[in-house]
Amino acid sequence: MRKISLKKAVFAAFVGVVGTLTVGTVATAQEFTLKLHQFLPAQAHVPKNVLDVWADNVERDSGGRIKIERYPSMQLGGRPPELIEQVTDGAVDIIWTVIGYTPGRFPRTEVFELPFILPNAEVGSRAFYEMFENEMKDEEFKDMHVLGVWTHGPGSFHSSKPIVNLEDLRGMKIRGASRTVNMLLEELGATPVGMPVPAVPESLSKGVIDAATLPWEVVLSLKVPELVHNHTEFTGNALYTATFVFAMNNATYDGLPDDLKKVIDDNSGFEFSAWAGVTQEAYASPSREIAREMGNSIVVLDEEQSKIWRDAAQPVYDKWAADMDERGFDGSALIEEAEKLIAKYSAEQK
Repeated sequence: MRKISLKKAVFAAFVGVVGTLTVGTVATAQEFTLKLHQFLPAQAHVPKNVLDVWADNVERDSGGRIKIERYPSMQLGGRPPELIEQVTDGAVDIIWTVIGYTPGRFPRTEVFELPFILPNAEVGSRAFYEMFENEMKDEEFKDMHVLGVWTHGPGSFHSSKPIVNLEDLRGMKIRGASRTVNMLLEELGATPVGMPVPAVPESLSKGVIDAATLPWEVVLSLKVPELVHNHTEFTGNALYTATFVFAMNNATYDGLPDDLKKVIDDNSGFEFSAWAGVTQEAYASPSREIAREMGNSIVVLDEEQSKIWRDAAQPVYDKWAADMDERGFDGSALIEEAEKLIAKYSAEQK
């Protein structure tokens, strides 16, 4: 056997130590790379002004030990309704999605999607998070680590022909944003068509639908004001709102050391959810103004007109409560609880 000189042996040992230190330094600088998957384009305001801000803050507060890779527009595959399964199965680490894309899986969240129940995103997001924390966290959402839940701003009609009276909906094919919105549309004589937000532009351009229910903050990125030229708003509570969940895979979260869990926790939760809702709604006014500048018709129904619509929506409440009763929940009690929370946070906002 060939002998190795002492000098060479020491040098080899030194190289090994340096190599180990180098690998350790790299690992310390960036210990965890997490994949964030969602359905909107990267330039849309929620990814840009909510999700990216959250991810940037986590990377900064972790001292670079956490890296968030952002994958917009379903770049990792699948369809928007599959995002919940992707995060619970561990195919991705973090997702943001519309809860209504998986109808029936989170039944009690629908109470905040009932027509004309919410005034704005901040009140809705705070009320939703409190009910989530108290009742849903360890039930509907037990299969994921929730970072935040919130609602968007007031949803409106965006249509090919003007919508003013209840009768205007009859025979129209309208994209419904959630199961409860579809219940309302059906109740009022329209044909509800369910589809994720990214499918709306093509469906409007091809006449698959005549109108869509959307919050103002998303219509600009979808070019909706270029495709239809009529918009209908309501005085008082919104026509509808949708709910969102921003969540991490349980095993991913559990695998983080305590100090990095704290980084995640400090950037998540109640106040983050309220901020996310407020931030999302903040982009409604610019979109609305651009539609007005394009010459589109924006109809704002007054209090008396809006009350007619609210009264017409009451059967949806009754049907939804009965459906919840069949699922083992007290539907009327859920509505009452949600309304109390909404009143609580509305009073705080004044």
